[in-house]
Amino acid sequence: MAEAADIQGIGPSPARRWLRRTAALIIGAPLVAALLAVPAAQAGTGKAHTGSGTVDVSLNTLSPSAPVKGDTLTVSGTVTNRGRDTIKAATVDLRVGPRLLGRTEIDTAARRTGYALGSDPAALGGRYTVKIAKLPTGISQDFTLSVPVGKLGLGDDGVYQLGVSLSGQTSRAPYPQVLGIERTFLPWQEEERDSRTKVTYLWPLIASAHVTAETGTDDQQTPVFADDDLAAELAPGGRLEQLVSLGSQLPVTWVIDPDLLASVDAMTGNYRVKSGDTTVAGTNQAVAKKWLTALEAAVSDGKVVALPFADPDLASIAHRGKNVSGTLSHLQTATEVAGSTVQTILHVKPSTDFAWPVDGAIDPSIVDVATSAGAHKVIARSDSLQETGNLPYTPTAARPIGGGTTAVVADARLSTAFQGDMSKAGNSTLAVQKFLAQTLALTAQDTDTERSIVVAPQRTPTVAQAQSMARALHGLDDGRWTQPLGLVEAAGAKPDADATTGVPGTSQYPRKLRGQELPTQAFQDIKSTQVSLNNFQVILTQTERVVTPFGNALNRSMSTSWRGRPLEAQQYRDSVRTYLQDLINEVQLISKSDVTLSGRSATIPVTVQNRLLQGVDHLVLRLKSENATRLKLNDGGAVAEQPIRIGAGHSQSVKFDAAANVNGQVQMTAQLYTEDGTPYGDEMTFTVKVSELTPTVLLVIAGGLLLLVLAGIRMYTHRKRANAGGATGDDGGEPEQPSDPTPDTGPESGEPSAPGEKVER
Repeated sequence: MAEAADIQGIGPSPARRWLRRTAALIIGAPLVAALLAVPAAQAGTGKAHTGSGTVDVSLNTLSPSAPVKGDTLTVSGTVTNRGRDTIKAATVDLRVGPRLLGRTEIDTAARRTGYALGSDPAALGGRYTVKIAKLPTGISQDFTLSVPVGKLGLGDDGVYQLGVSLSGQTSRAPYPQVLGIERTFLPWQEEERDSRTKVTYLWPLIASAHVTAETGTDDQQTPVFADDDLAAELAPGGRLEQLVSLGSQLPVTWVIDPDLLASVDAMTGNYRVKSGDTTVAGTNQAVAKKWLTALEAAVSDGKVVALPFADPDLASIAHRGKNVSGTLSHLQTATEVAGSTVQTILHVKPSTDFAWPVDGAIDPSIVDVATSAGAHKVIARSDSLQETGNLPYTPTAARPIGGGTTAVVADARLSTAFQGDMSKAGNSTLAVQKFLAQTLALTAQDTDTERSIVVAPQRTPTVAQAQSMARALHGLDDGRWTQPLGLVEAAGAKPDADATTGVPGTSQYPRKLRGQELPTQAFQDIKSTQVSLNNFQVILTQTERVVTPFGNALNRSMSTSWRGRPLEAQQYRDSVRTYLQDLINEVQLISKSDVTLSGRSATIPVTVQNRLLQGVDHLVLRLKSENATRLKLNDGGAVAEQPIRIGAGHSQSVKFDAAANVNGQVQMTAQLYTEDGTPYGDEMTFTVKVSELTPTVLLVIAGGLLLLVLAGIRMYTHRKRANAGGATGDDGGEPEQPSDPTPDTGPESGEPSAPGEKVER
């Protein structure tokens, strides 16, 4: 009726018009508000209202990593709804950003997170999208986007930012918006550059210590391992197995800890593993042999650098250990045995002229310690040896830092590219793409000469980290903007005249790294053990059975691998010291009870026991009388000595002549010494009771003995007579015993006895 009235020119009543306007306002207000809210919010924050943190976008693969003309770029990943509402009408899009100019722009772009309207490029759209009708909360959905490179709109060679976003709407925001985005980088280099950057990539083979100072009692000195964990790293899929398998296909320089080689080599034969208070036979000989064989083949090209044995912590030595006597001599020994160990096991001659402080952080004291052991090249890192000028490019790695020493400065961005959790495919893909982008941007820097850069990754990369590193290096296989170079050649490259060569001061050493260093007490413990070892070895007839395993164990006590594990480091040092003391105690004095000495002279025996499996020599047993006036030894002194030489598993009783002068007790002290006068083991004390007899006492005793003899003769004679008289009695009667009284022979006479007659009483 209303529509008919309007047509016919009959207007509604005022009340009806007011109701109609009110209804229109009530119905239209939310729609207007919604339409105005989107641009207003986006203009105010640039991203907040888009909800670009609602969906987590992960880029799991990107292939090829560095495409060329004619390739098809394939990106796969996962989108996960982290919001509280179901997402509807979702679209996964590819967004190609403008070319990034320089390494700094790459760093800035990598820090961006959410979507920003007006800053982020438009979606590629068209058929190069993935539609998702519904994505409930907490649910993930895989996607794959494939786009011909020619459709990406790439222009000049360089690095482009590549984004993958998810757009959709929810019940709370029923309009299209970007709910999640992830960015990465796409290196674009159509042809090989005229000038390429030489890249040296270090491939570390380093592990924590597993071998103890203990060895078996057999002729081969079967090694004893603290655990069998090393076998898991060597087995297929293990960390060390993957490093060898991956590295064998890459143009890298192997950086090897000789202790790792020695440990694995020991596992190829008989070895024992500690299990509580005993040991059990190791069973992973086949795994160890296979790994060594694979490594020997992988390093056959000769690009091998040997670190000092057990990879000693140079910074800890420089800051806390060098003032403890003997510490630097351990570093020298570790350096000397490095080359021979690698050459013996891998049959390749390594370079031993490099020192590698933790994270490439250096200061003057670290450089001094490194060079004191014979190294002339120190692997540093650019975040330690920072540029003081405003160079518009990354300089060549080699830098002279004085005293004939070269700092080989690794690029910090590239060296830290694969730290963190690379087991997540998304993290790995982003790291690989950023690494490739940085190398291309570095090469594209405005400089007239080719440069040489070094990449020194973390010392002990995980399996996932190693796999990511390998993927990145394979992305450089075609050599369009880089070419591989060995570390020795990189260290010999012509230095950049404008590069920083000043070593930062000690105060600039990173606080975090300083907090992980071995304490001074660690080096004092090592010194104490070394002193005990020095005293012990001088008495041995087969010193190599002790010196070699303990020397290696002391080197392991200074290893870089103990960083972040102070308790385990202390336990290892304690185990070395305790085992050495147990061996020292196998040569000891047998406890002696108190001795009674009668007469003017006698001998005092003292027994020395050797329970070692080798003979001991160059020992002296010293016996001391605390009262030489009462009891003298040998030539009349208070102290007597005798040399000691005992075969394996035997004891020796040593006799000392003693002379007594006065009765009483004398305290005696027995102590073993090495020939240079150093006490060996604990001293032993016992008491000698002296009972000295004078000539007068001896005369009285002799007189008494004579009287006893005469009395015995008289009694014997008397009994003999008595027996003779009894033999003439009545026949058939019992003969009287010598002790029987003389039988009565007649009446008793009252007259005195005849003169001279003995009367028995």
